[in-house]
Amino acid sequence: MAPVRITSTEEPLNKVNFTAPRPFTTTLKSDLKETFFPDDPFHDFKGKPFPVKAKKALKYFVPIFEWLPRYNRKLFMHDLLAGITIASLAIPQGISYAKLANIPPIIGLYSSFVPPLIYSVFGSSKHIAVGTVAACSLIIAATIEAKVNPVDNPQLYLNLVFTATLVSGVTQLILGVFRLGILVDFLSHSTITGFMGGTATLICLQQLKGILGLKHFTTHTDMVSVIRAIFKNRKEIRWESTVVGVVFLVFLQFTRFVKQKKPKLFWVSAIAPMVVVTSGCVFAYVAHAEKHGIAIVGHLNKGINPSSLKNLDFDPKYISAPIQAGLITAVIALAEGIAIGRSFAIMENEQIDGNKEMIAFGLMNIVGSFTSCYLTTGPFSKTAVNYNAGCKTQMTNVVMSMCMMLTLFFLAPLFGYTPLVALSAIIMSAMLGLIEYDKAYHLYKTDKFDFTICIIAFFGVAFISMDVGLMLSVGLALLRALLYVARPQSSKLGNIPDTYLYRDVEQYPGAIGVPKTLILQLGSPIYFANSGYLRERILRWVRDEKAKKDSQGDDVEYVLLDLGGVTSIDITGVETLTEICRSLEAKQIKVVIVNPRLEVMEKLTLTHFIDKIGRERVFLSIEDAIEGCKFSLSQPKGYGSEG
Repeated sequence: MAPVRITSTEEPLNKVNFTAPRPFTTTLKSDLKETFFPDDPFHDFKGKPFPVKAKKALKYFVPIFEWLPRYNRKLFMHDLLAGITIASLAIPQGISYAKLANIPPIIGLYSSFVPPLIYSVFGSSKHIAVGTVAACSLIIAATIEAKVNPVDNPQLYLNLVFTATLVSGVTQLILGVFRLGILVDFLSHSTITGFMGGTATLICLQQLKGILGLKHFTTHTDMVSVIRAIFKNRKEIRWESTVVGVVFLVFLQFTRFVKQKKPKLFWVSAIAPMVVVTSGCVFAYVAHAEKHGIAIVGHLNKGINPSSLKNLDFDPKYISAPIQAGLITAVIALAEGIAIGRSFAIMENEQIDGNKEMIAFGLMNIVGSFTSCYLTTGPFSKTAVNYNAGCKTQMTNVVMSMCMMLTLFFLAPLFGYTPLVALSAIIMSAMLGLIEYDKAYHLYKTDKFDFTICIIAFFGVAFISMDVGLMLSVGLALLRALLYVARPQSSKLGNIPDTYLYRDVEQYPGAIGVPKTLILQLGSPIYFANSGYLRERILRWVRDEKAKKDSQGDDVEYVLLDLGGVTSIDITGVETLTEICRSLEAKQIKVVIVNPRLEVMEKLTLTHFIDKIGRERVFLSIEDAIEGCKFSLSQPKGYGSEG
């Protein structure tokens, strides 16, 4: 049935709510809740007795109490297989990424023992497999190397790595406790894609030192310095090391190709690094690889993690390096870990709490810094293997941790024969998968600005440094966000024929204008940053429409401002609306407000803007406003000296 139009003698069917504004404490509480608790995590607590609330709170803050009571043998069999599979990947990756961070290889193994146990208690994602990552390893190395040389003073360097891990963990914990996950959202997908691609390119080039068997290399992380170092030391290249490295790299890439072609054979790619390490150890032991210029890892001590509390170093002379490394890696590790966890949760139609993940990551890195571990998060490669292996709960991290404990107790010395060239091949193969050409091309096709952000991050990381590249990309992304705020979209609306719908005339060219009326839709908050632009844009809309209607023998008598998309307004915004009303009033044009939202209506009421224009100029819908303009709009009030 068609809607009933109101006439001059009828009251509007739907009246605008002019109730008194809410108290400040009520609005503040509402704003804080939406800012820090948008997911309303405690909605299930209402109306429950205290013991039930306490039990639910324990399950919320310590997720292991949520899934462990329902755990059974069937779930364990799935988790056992997945845990053993990711453990086979954790051993070579741990050794490789420790080498990348210029710390003893055993630290990489330690880092896959304690942190996974902590995450299994506090982590909310059942898919994430905890481990070290290449990008953060390189950032830590590049930042701390600027203060301390790992060759000249290895113990101090290692102490600062532990300190950086502590700083990172504390930062993550604070962000989680105070629910500041919004800060991580400033790392857009474009930034992460470019940053990871640039970092992966750098790491691949740096691994040429191990592949080619070079003894001397640069400590700089930019592409130019790395390439220059390769050419400068080209006489040190050992063909034996190069051949072995190429063979390992080709094998690893072939297994990745097999996984892509036949996803059910994911385990082929998962165990490939372990096969490389094992075969490399056998080869190095049998062929006496060191005599042929192929360096090996060296002796690895048996036993689990020793305490590193006494190794934490807060010397003012060096503390700036671990603070810088800790802050940068904290954000990057969170962005990567949470994004990966959410991606796999979506596949299962599940959700994870980003703030709880921050707390879990923070706790595992704090405890890790006390137990001879360096920075860990949820790496994509391990998590993907964990998912494909059929993980069911966080127990997979416990299984992996137990496998690492057995390795540390009984097998660690055997991995001392691992050729460095094998580790370089493993790292290079993993990094090649992080250069997402398809995603960059997709950005180019769909959003040139996002593509620019991605490219800035890539080239900034590759040719300047990782922190500079990251800051340039984030800065450009923030600039884009500020432009959206400062130059918001507005549109002219027209009536879709035979309906009461009003839509953008640019999007729907068939929409018909309303005689003597200009309908404008504002679609963003009105703040000091954009109020001047909106004033000029509205007046330009009026000027253009007036010129058009004058040529048609018509004139503009009413300007309808649809504020349904305006979520908030500040004092400058209210003053801007007042100035617009004055300017148009001088041209005998009346301003009508349509559908102001609660917060906007409260601000307009408190500033007496509604009193100035009159309540009869505020309508609930465009249709009501048009009918009101035609039949029952009273004479406008003057603005005079009132402002």
